[in-house]
Amino acid sequence: MDNDVYGHMNNVVHYSLFDTAVNGWLIEQGVLDFHGGDQIGLVVETGCRYFSEMAFPDVVTAGLRVARIGSSSVRYEVGLFRNDEETAAAEGFFIHVYVNRESRRPQPLSGPLRAALEGIAA
Repeated sequence: MDNDVYGHMNNVVHYSLFDTAVNGWLIEQGVLDFHGGDQIGLVVETGCRYFSEMAFPDVVTAGLRVARIGSSSVRYEVGLFRNDEETAAAEGFFIHVYVNRESRRPQPLSGPLRAALEGIAA
């Protein structure tokens, strides 16, 4: 399902990889609890620039950095690299606004989350 009728990876797969890279990193850092955490990030804006094609069964590696940290929001930037290539095939971004799980109202980033984000800030 990764490849579309044109034989390359469909754009929705790129966005799925961005989401996986961000959430996987947050889980590894111990700052995201899908089921019980008080704070969750909602995607409010995304974008992608495509430079070269990728297709299954290429191996795709994601590079992640934080471009901006606000009081309740974060801009993540992700590069997708095809096989062993050193130049990104695609670059994208996600902006998360962190909210209270119950009220869905924005709230300041937690201390542990902010510290983890600062560790990969550009």
